[in-house]
Amino acid sequence: MNCRYFMLENQWNVIHLPEKPSGFGILILGDSNHFVEGSTSLWTQHKGRERLVDCLLEEGYTVFYSNLFGANWGSIKAFRLARQLYHLVMRQEILNQKIHLLAEGMGGLLALQLMEEMSEEIRSAAFLNPCLDFELYYKQAQKHPFFLKRLEKEYREAHNLTRSTTREAMENHVRLEYYQNEVPAKIWADVRNSSPYSVEHSKQYEKLKGEQGGNLEISFYLPEKQYLFSKALCSFYKSWEQEL
Repeated sequence: MNCRYFMLENQWNVIHLPEKPSGFGILILGDSNHFVEGSTSLWTQHKGRERLVDCLLEEGYTVFYSNLFGANWGSIKAFRLARQLYHLVMRQEILNQKIHLLAEGMGGLLALQLMEEMSEEIRSAAFLNPCLDFELYYKQAQKHPFFLKRLEKEYREAHNLTRSTTREAMENHVRLEYYQNEVPAKIWADVRNSSPYSVEHSKQYEKLKGEQGGNLEISFYLPEKQYLFSKALCSFYKSWEQEL
């Protein structure tokens, strides 16, 4: 695998380069367990994710992503780093300025921000079992004290908050209704709803996009077929590559 690891804002990043570049790039935004360290990452260690990346490379896509401070929960510092990584890759590689996004789980919160603030640079966005409605996730976590305590800790550290201000900040997290962009999107969701983020996230976003007259499609898959949707993913991306 032809890839290059490098540091940016004290975070590890990686670019995977295809043998036959198509000129299009994909920025991956991972879930809370996502990581990039030194010369490895979750997307090279996990067989399913590695196979998915390999398929994207075979189609000519340049794939890049960052550690993004770990469990960032859509923090401003993670957003700024993702934006900085985009501009760096655009300077270093010969790529079309409009990229695709691939967001898994918690990465959906960051994807929504990028789609809103960088809509001219985002060609399309694909989601895998995404967390899109933080208000919904927070309410669900409140029913389970252990998960709520962990969420509060991660959120506090991600957003540089104090214990006394964490809950207020979580309650005032940006609502899903804020996002009004027209970036085309597609969601792949677990039909058995076994993801930490219920399919209600996807349905809420589908409803919002419908009200806005936007383009969104949801596809369901069986858990054992996770990360085996590369052909459908590439087909979705290519459908939005007609206009350069």
